[in-house]
Amino acid sequence: MCGIVGYIGKRDVAPLLLEGLQRLEYRGYDSAGIVVTSPKTPGLKMVKAKGRVRDLEAKVPARFKGTTGIAHTRWATHGAPSDLNAHPHMSADGKVAVVHNGIIDNAADLRRKLEADGVEFLSETDTEVLVHLIARSQAEKLEDRVRETLRVVEGTYGIAVMHADFSDRIVVARNGSPVVLGIGEKEMFVASDIAALVAHTRQIVTLDDGEMATLKADDFRTYTTEGTRTSAEPTTVEWEAASYDMGGHDTYMHKEIHEQADAVDRVLRGRIDDRFSTVHLGGLNLDAREARQIRRVKILGCGTSYHAGMIGAQMIEELARIPADAEPASEFRYRNPVVDPDTLYIAVSQSGETYDVLAAVQELKRKGARVLGVVNVVGSAIAREADGGIYVHAGPEVCVVSTKCFTNTTVAFALLALHLGRTRDLSVRDGKRIIEGLRRLPAQITEILKQEEEIKQLAEAYADARSMLFIGRVRGYPVAREASLKLKEVSYIHAEAYPASELKHGPLALIEPALPTVAIVPDDDLLEKNRAALEEIKAREGKILAVAHQHQEKADQTVLVPKNEDELDPILMGIPLQLLAYHTAKALGRDIDKPRNLAKSVTVE
Repeated sequence: MCGIVGYIGKRDVAPLLLEGLQRLEYRGYDSAGIVVTSPKTPGLKMVKAKGRVRDLEAKVPARFKGTTGIAHTRWATHGAPSDLNAHPHMSADGKVAVVHNGIIDNAADLRRKLEADGVEFLSETDTEVLVHLIARSQAEKLEDRVRETLRVVEGTYGIAVMHADFSDRIVVARNGSPVVLGIGEKEMFVASDIAALVAHTRQIVTLDDGEMATLKADDFRTYTTEGTRTSAEPTTVEWEAASYDMGGHDTYMHKEIHEQADAVDRVLRGRIDDRFSTVHLGGLNLDAREARQIRRVKILGCGTSYHAGMIGAQMIEELARIPADAEPASEFRYRNPVVDPDTLYIAVSQSGETYDVLAAVQELKRKGARVLGVVNVVGSAIAREADGGIYVHAGPEVCVVSTKCFTNTTVAFALLALHLGRTRDLSVRDGKRIIEGLRRLPAQITEILKQEEEIKQLAEAYADARSMLFIGRVRGYPVAREASLKLKEVSYIHAEAYPASELKHGPLALIEPALPTVAIVPDDDLLEKNRAALEEIKAREGKILAVAHQHQEKADQTVLVPKNEDELDPILMGIPLQLLAYHTAKALGRDIDKPRNLAKSVTVE
């Protein structure tokens, strides 16, 4: 949520910051702002606007020059979207400006104390307390003023601070919300997401929690909030600026759906070991002896990542014969779970920064658990906190609604399940069978995407539905869950997913002609059971759209999906339903890449 961009160097800063904010629009926001300064023109100049970055850009005057600046896109938490509540926030004397991602938990207490001392607040935000605390500090250095402030703050933050008396620097800090430095040639950048940086530099440094940095035009240094210097070596980002372009598509969601064949090829590349019918996953940091000692697998994720984890848990049970289950990380961390030393915990997050997942990882690590990460962003917080893991190599995903990253995450779980299975009791024959199935996936995805026009027509026919029911059994149920989520996220149509086996236990009461049902019907050992569910729905005059490997007589329409191995079929069966959600949203005129009320990376509770 929210976005931070900062720059210090010799270039005209306002166009750079506005461009950076535009690259962060996908994260979700409702207002934006910018503040700039220059050694030649002392003092801070600020512009803020409710609405989109284009609204901010329209308000920026022609003479708004500077070589140092910070900018922000805000997603409202404390206080409604407004010009006053937009970031940056500035002190009464105009000397201190702060942008902030996260939530200050003790903001109300700090605000009361400051107001009692005569401080007048202009906004409803929690962030404004930071500004006044920094402004009131008597420390000689800006870094010490920020450090003093952070000592009394409780909560999460990624902040960037400017001060009119220290115009040669930007001070930044992180605790639970991403902060990434971009290292240029006699210029430095800071952002909450590498998307804002890759057009200018691919050399980055990612701050850890409890870490700060001072940026000057020709140098940077990192240190803890206690002042101890830390060593930060820049790493090279593999993504390029062109990866964030639409590439001729109308929306990022459409582009990313169509990138899935290539994305799956990337996650497989270099990992298959034909000689031993297994895969190489060196990043796991888990040798064969340790793998054989695992007695249970617990997968933690939120939203789409949780659904990918459900599919992953089933694959691990089927191929490795290890008890496995998935649970929302947001629930796990609050129920005082029993942490078992023989359990392997797997944290799933596209961004690698999802706050609920990261907090669960930190709690597990505190209790001595072994934790692997399955993430898309190299060097992200979860990747650094975990003992090892798998990068899913989906490439940048800009649309708020995840498609290709979901698919690549399920493929990554298939690789992990095969690896664990071959370490244990999975036969060479079955290992080879799964490998052959994995290799077929990219071509089969391409085959599914060729049906887009037919799926579009189905979506337009269902677009007037007020609600839809998605059902699946065992392997099909997580697919139904994810498809239901996709539809509600992007089209705003109410959708519910239910196990097909549970229809008789309540949901049949909902069935009527006005409620369409989407049924996941793979050609596996439960085919006849799934067909019986279709019979039950049809007997009550329900309309049925089946996603299946063969035509389903009781369905009103069937979208055919190519058959793979039973264990891998769920990877493919969700793809036509991504297109269904996309074209339903398009028919309804929705803002597809930026659905209302949602943000790409959830870095606060």
